[in-house]
Amino acid sequence: MTDDADLVDDAADASAAEPPAPAPRNRWRLARRVCAGVVAVLAVYFLANLWLVFRTGNTDQARPVDAIVVLGAAQYDGRPSPQLAARLDHVVQLWDQGRASLVVTTGGNRPGDRFTEAQASATYLVDRGVPADAIVQVGGSNSYDSLVAVRDEFRGRDLGGVLLVSDPYHALRTRLISQELGLTAYVSPTRTSPVRGSDVFWHEVKEAAGISLGRIIGFDRLLAITG
Repeated sequence: MTDDADLVDDAADASAAEPPAPAPRNRWRLARRVCAGVVAVLAVYFLANLWLVFRTGNTDQARPVDAIVVLGAAQYDGRPSPQLAARLDHVVQLWDQGRASLVVTTGGNRPGDRFTEAQASATYLVDRGVPADAIVQVGGSNSYDSLVAVRDEFRGRDLGGVLLVSDPYHALRTRLISQELGLTAYVSPTRTSPVRGSDVFWHEVKEAAGISLGRIIGFDRLLAITG
């Protein structure tokens, strides 16, 4: 018969062989380190995209392409806002340089508006020497929808390469969206935008945040989330 003392000794030996359970303090310390690591990675990722927003906005990739595409902005009863006019003045320069034989103006209108952003842009360009038959107008309530319309227009015309004109802080997102849609895209931001100083920085921060998420989930899903 097994002696009770032997059973007690065996149980004590088994307990001694098992590693002690981690202390709650150690578990919390590990959790904090993991959280800190995740935050650090996300911060580096965001800052990298912020740097790319800045760098792309200060890059001019002007070259011969199938079409110059100008992203829309506010218009007032057919008159482009200063921000949109700055983009359009840059389009005129690119046109005069012979960068493309086609210009695509983009943008829709708000309830009550008589003109779309695309119409106001086209009229402005014609008044400055761009032939009316070289301009194609497409709608869109935001940059993504406008670039989808550009892609669809290109499908019917067997075109592909585009030179995107917008404000500097907006350049990277428009190029990434275009690439996501299958377009060969380059950027040529305007240098005369009325958006200046600290406003530019906050626009860049906003763009970097959207790009950081859009790169992960896709810009179409980002639009569905942000509206």
